Amino acid sequence: MTEPIKKVLITDLDNTLFDWVGLWFACFEPMMRKISDISGISVEQLKPYIKAVHEKHGTSEYSFLLEELQPVIAPTKNADEVLKTFEPAIQAFRKNRRKYLELYPTVADTLLRIRGRGTRLIGYTESMGFYSNYRIRRLGLDGVLHEIFSPQDHDTPKNMSESQQRKYPAQHYELKFTKHSFTPRGSLKPDPDVLREIVRTVGAEPNDCVYIGDSLPKDVRMAQSAGVIDVFAEYGDAKGTPGYDLLKEVTHWTTEDVARELELKKHHVNPAYTLHKDFSDILDIFRFGDSENGK
Repeated sequence: MTEPIKKVLITDLDNTLFDWVGLWFACFEPMMRKISDISGISVEQLKPYIKAVHEKHGTSEYSFLLEELQPVIAPTKNADEVLKTFEPAIQAFRKNRRKYLELYPTVADTLLRIRGRGTRLIGYTESMGFYSNYRIRRLGLDGVLHEIFSPQDHDTPKNMSESQQRKYPAQHYELKFTKHSFTPRGSLKPDPDVLREIVRTVGAEPNDCVYIGDSLPKDVRMAQSAGVIDVFAEYGDAKGTPGYDLLKEVTHWTTEDVARELELKKHHVNPAYTLHKDFSDILDIFRFGDSENGK
């Protein structure tokens, strides 16, 4: 172990703590096929309409996809009738979300060991607030992570009441122990100012922190620009998987987003440390210790 004691571990969430692409594919693909079966519209015909909705709202996890597809998949039905008609598609999504949402092996134990040493645990994700909140709760990380930072939620349909948008009372969706803070609207990795602000907000200095993420051009480059020790979670690379291939077809990424991504990839990034196979390998690299805010 060559590094001094680190008091703060800042971690990306998607494809670093759990397989987000695999989860998304396991939920979305069967839902899309059910929509196709019920509507009689082929999957290939549906994809561009789905992509348009995702682009409009800036997320590939838009909760009200069926309502916005209504003019295409059920032009003679109202919103309530659409949800009733396509209930099998909704259930296919939810069934697999419950089945496949799980942490990578060793993540839970490793986080608990690091937290037990008094280290402050921070999550930073580009997934929107509602979805990040849900996963933190379902993965058992509420109270394990001290704080998470994410974008705020997308807009909800203006013609829907709050009771239509949410099935349970508001407090059901709140984190009970982990603090949920929001990143500036429109900010994207690898903006180092956002990471610097997170470090400042949690009362640390850059050299107190370790940042881990699965993207070289985004996570690792951002950490290096912010003066934070970086760790590349190579095991989280989803490129070339069926999930990633489908995601590219229906993604919320615009033409400008794709161009930006290609530009980022032109810059060679050499990580300080790489975890090839397992999250727990981080324990062999760093000494994690007490933080004044880590109790």
